[in-house]
Amino acid sequence: MYNNKIIVTIGRQFGSGGRVIGKEIAKRMGFDYFDKELLKEAAKVSGLDCRCFEQADEKELFAIPNVFSSNWLSFGLGSDCNSSMSSEQIFKSQSDVIKMIADKGNCVIVGRCADYILRDYPNCINFFILAPFEARVERVMSREKISEKEAAAIVKRHDKQRATYYNFFTDKTWGDGKTYHFSIDSSVLGIPETCDIICSYINKYKSTLLI
Repeated sequence: MYNNKIIVTIGRQFGSGGRVIGKEIAKRMGFDYFDKELLKEAAKVSGLDCRCFEQADEKELFAIPNVFSSNWLSFGLGSDCNSSMSSEQIFKSQSDVIKMIADKGNCVIVGRCADYILRDYPNCINFFILAPFEARVERVMSREKISEKEAAAIVKRHDKQRATYYNFFTDKTWGDGKTYHFSIDSSVLGIPETCDIICSYINKYKSTLLI
């Protein structure tokens, strides 16, 4: 019998609405949804304080020399974290949790290099949500109630952090269309219709599966 579980992964530019879209897709499709909850699960599995994962989550890690050496404590982690745990070990713990979630059933997973981690899983559909810089800055301004200058700086910083994190831990390029099955600009039709298109894609894919 062909495995007909559907795993949806979503990469996203900061401020593109990727997290909101992921939640809405999961709701419409009746799938489980995961983003930062993964960090809590990873902490439980590893026995570490959840703050270790929260502080290292998709962060830029090239701030100090030799940051990925085996005895390196992930950049930005506090003293409450286990200093013997390297960034690779933290990534491995998160990867194990992502695979555990994917093994359980239909789900939507946002970020965390999930598309790469689950690259050998059947029926894993990888989306990337993007939008023009100006649209993303406006969205962050509205959401956070901050100035345009502050929002622009936040968008640039988070995009850089996500790209650095993704490109280091995978053999792919963050945001490159070849890396994903489907990339879409959420600013063209708006969040609801972007969700319509993605759900339609998923449903079309489901219809091709053999039972």
